Amino acid sequence: MLLRLATLSLLILYPVAWFAPLMRAGLLPIFGLSEISVVTGLQSLWRSDVILALIVTCFAIFAPYLKTIGLALVQWNLLDARTTPALHILGKLAMADVFLIALYITVAKGISYATIEIAWGLYMFTGCILASIILGLITERGRRSDPGQ
Repeated sequence: MLLRLATLSLLILYPVAWFAPLMRAGLLPIFGLSEISVVTGLQSLWRSDVILALIVTCFAIFAPYLKTIGLALVQWNLLDARTTPALHILGKLAMADVFLIALYITVAKGISYATIEIAWGLYMFTGCILASIILGLITERGRRSDPGQ
């Protein structure tokens, strides 16, 4: 039951993480820093590069959420447990988004005129994705050890 509740809680935590500040960025600290979240980053990306925006939207929004919904359905025996390998791949795609964000922060910090501060939302978003991967692994192992479920 705790496993199911943890999985369902991710359905609430993901949207919070999408709107939470991932980082604060700006040109030189004297001009102030603007907060960037997954949603504001995607809004900006949709205006400048639609193909990249579509890819990042799939990684940041659809992959983790669909994986979590699928995982909850497997845990409630509403989806065949044989789908867990596909759900695991969705979790890995979601982790790719965290890698991209970390890469952008690293590159931006190398620019001497830019100021980047990591915010709590990056840790929350990363934690949600890691929790989803761990819950998926626990679910998969539990299904293997109890094939009667």
